[in-house]
Amino acid sequence: MSAVAEAGVPAARRDALQPHELYDEVAEAAAGVVIRRYSTSFGLASRLLGREVRTHVRNVYALVRVADEIVDAPRPDGDAGVRAHLLDELHAEVVRAVGVGHSANLVVHAFARTARTAGIGTDLIGPFFESMRMDLERVEHDATSFARYVHGSAEVVGLMCLRIFLLECRDADSRYQRLAPGAARLGAAFQKVNFLRDLATDVDDLGRTYFPGLDVETFDVAARDRLLDDIDADLAVAAVAIPQLPASSRRAVRAAHSLYSELSRRLRRTSPASIRSHRVRVPAPRKAQLVALVLAQGMGR
Repeated sequence: MSAVAEAGVPAARRDALQPHELYDEVAEAAAGVVIRRYSTSFGLASRLLGREVRTHVRNVYALVRVADEIVDAPRPDGDAGVRAHLLDELHAEVVRAVGVGHSANLVVHAFARTARTAGIGTDLIGPFFESMRMDLERVEHDATSFARYVHGSAEVVGLMCLRIFLLECRDADSRYQRLAPGAARLGAAFQKVNFLRDLATDVDDLGRTYFPGLDVETFDVAARDRLLDDIDADLAVAAVAIPQLPASSRRAVRAAHSLYSELSRRLRRTSPASIRSHRVRVPAPRKAQLVALVLAQGMGR
């Protein structure tokens, strides 16, 4: 039982659960371990989510993280073919688990529980894995492939989260249709900001150029501002949708929006040469200040 305790399920809680309920909790605790070990920025905004919403969002992001690691962190003795096979197996297991409600893979099991609860289907799962496969097959993008990639790797994740945010709403389906464009654009903005701030790593370490037509050797102020204008347009559309979210998710999404808006502003003040060689970050004190401002706004409502 020591491994179960490691996963974060207290002994008294374990004794009160049926075996299948214990497995569910261990799976969700395992998803939490994945997020804690791989993402520090995720935790800051996610702590503002309601407890149940936070668990479901964490389950989604843990699966996203596992797929990312298959693609971007190959084993020393592996190759692209091995990674493609592992990704195909993961995709098949996710689809199977969502169908039957169980998986021997703890992270997949946690995701499947969330997907079945929130109504996350193959219309969102399929494009996500398609984008992950693109990272194994393409090193440059044109406008069409870039749009497909951003949709699958980011917009659908925003839409998965929206399904979760609306679980408590009686009019969830109509709200989803109304808020989906904002959720998708917010996911796209996050992804594009990360592409820009990770330009050096993507080009030098992974050999990828995501932005269509971008020549990193001649990357200049005009190119930087063009990319940031597009990002800011995404953030503006997303900002309109945020006040319409349920209280259990509104503050967290506003905090994430605020953090990425700050990154956009900092990138616009950073020279193309610096962006090309260093990852732009928001210092921890500034992050805390931004979150405090969001909390203060919430208290005033």
